[in-house]
Amino acid sequence: MRQAPPYVPGHQLLAGKSVLITAAAGAGIGFAAAKRCAEEGCRALMISDIHPRRLEDAVERLKAETGLAEVYGQLCNVAVESEVQALIAAAEDCLGGVDVLINNAGLGGQKRVTEMSDEEWSRVLDITLTGTFRMTRAMLPHMQQRGRGVIVNNASVLGWRAQKEQAHYAAAKAGVMALTRCSALEAAEFGVRINAVSPSIALHDFLKKASSEELLAQLASREAFGRAAEVWEVANVMVFLASDYASYMTGEVLSVSSQQA
Repeated sequence: MRQAPPYVPGHQLLAGKSVLITAAAGAGIGFAAAKRCAEEGCRALMISDIHPRRLEDAVERLKAETGLAEVYGQLCNVAVESEVQALIAAAEDCLGGVDVLINNAGLGGQKRVTEMSDEEWSRVLDITLTGTFRMTRAMLPHMQQRGRGVIVNNASVLGWRAQKEQAHYAAAKAGVMALTRCSALEAAEFGVRINAVSPSIALHDFLKKASSEELLAQLASREAFGRAAEVWEVANVMVFLASDYASYMTGEVLSVSSQQA
């Protein structure tokens, strides 16, 4: 197994831009993306989450670890339309307009199809897919009016691959991919880009709690490097898509994986 490479320093890829990220107060990809955006020179940052204390702690950590003073937090459940609208309004106000939206909120789980209830199916779809749709629908009019903006969605290789006990999550992430491609065509005429990342496996505390050690080891062993990705390795690709280096890319889904999709 190859070890993860050293953490890459920032190169000001997002200098002068404002960023909004959903579900970014934990130990996963969302927080890693927020930290990376600050390190890449964004002028202002807002993160959302559903946990008040965790959100407050994350805002303070980001300020302390990156030196960015303009970091804001806003409670938001992406399954509730009124909270989505409140988040977008707060971000537009606090950030002076949103240049980059990263739709990171999602929910997984493990359950066989024959044992899955309607409620379990609907909850994963509502947060992971419909939540991404709600955020995109609410954000696009603002970006389109300004004639610029970038949306980066967090999908998953399970949108392409099959895995037992993941039908609801895989269906939701495949939907995120389709939403990305279709909404990108609609937004392109306004100068707005929409892309997605599709990670295979990125280890963080929540995933370790939700999955068995045996399953995580099995998934990591399938990767060419023999290890799971670090969350910041996924965040790096999100930053690339959000930056002007990806100016000709829209409607694309980039696999962040060391094996072919």
